Amino acid sequence: MIERLEAINNKYNEIQNELSKPEVLSDIKRMTELSKEQTRLGNIVEVYNKYKQVNEDILSAKEMLHDSEMAEFAREELTNLESELSDINKKLEIMLLPHDPNDEKNVIVEIRGAAGGDEANIFAGDLFDMYTKYANNEGWKIEILNSVEGTAGGFSNLEFMVKGDSVYSKLKYESGSHRVQRVPATESQGRVHTSTATVLVMPEAEEFDYELDESEVRIDITRSSGCGGQGVNTTDSAVRLTHIPTGIIVYSQTERSQIKNKEKAFKILKTRLYDLKLREKEEAEDAERRSKIGTGDRSEKIRTYNYPQNRLTDHRIGFTSMNLDRIMDGELGVVIDALINEDQKRKLEEGL
Repeated sequence: MIERLEAINNKYNEIQNELSKPEVLSDIKRMTELSKEQTRLGNIVEVYNKYKQVNEDILSAKEMLHDSEMAEFAREELTNLESELSDINKKLEIMLLPHDPNDEKNVIVEIRGAAGGDEANIFAGDLFDMYTKYANNEGWKIEILNSVEGTAGGFSNLEFMVKGDSVYSKLKYESGSHRVQRVPATESQGRVHTSTATVLVMPEAEEFDYELDESEVRIDITRSSGCGGQGVNTTDSAVRLTHIPTGIIVYSQTERSQIKNKEKAFKILKTRLYDLKLREKEEAEDAERRSKIGTGDRSEKIRTYNYPQNRLTDHRIGFTSMNLDRIMDGELGVVIDALINEDQKRKLEEGL
């Protein structure tokens, strides 16, 4: 481990030198890549420096054991330092796990009402509210890119961006099928129904991640549809993009401006194509894919929200909370933390 840490320390210093060169500062792509890597490695270097300092303090404390006047103090200090060193070792082991280069990115999230008709759409809206409150707790910002409202409330389809620090590192675990068990507002007999909504979380495709050939994209301008506002529904402002090579279709109608809808549609399309590229790469890396918590596939059943029992269960790791109401109110962090911890544990066990 020490050899790896020394190599990281050297790499960090090399990047600092690179970032001072005029030719790097004038290359926006290169400078952006190096700055991100510098930040990531800097966090490891900081902990490694603490590791070296604690080791030096341990040696000093051991020397004091030979001094009769300082021995008692040294023994107490040694106990504290060895405990601190153990914690630092565990932290470094986690920090040295393979790094997902997308972890620091913003994300685009798509939520769809699936099985269950109106209740599924309403639940899709509830999930959006949960993510919005969680994002507020994390200091993140949300921007709706496209939405189709359900006739009874909620959304049949919703796409939104979440912007902030390391958003993908936390929300990437949310992709999959979310199942709700409750008595719908439309149920007159008081019976519990089961409905589902699917969630897809994709790292935002930044300018340098994916080069889109716009000649391969068909652009159609249409009149907006759905349950939107009056201005949206009475102008030919909606934009539909079709990526001819893959058949991927995206749609944006949230803005009154055709130009703004086009910008949002292209952002969604580039992110979908980048996500497709990542999934193809993952499928070729079997070992990494096996170690992941979930496949990231929207069809994978990942979680059940049982309202009558106020219980949430994440089926991937066997996690259960009896505080569903608080989680839906934005306290999703307890679930995310459990998923991150289990993911790290599995990777450590597999030696990745």
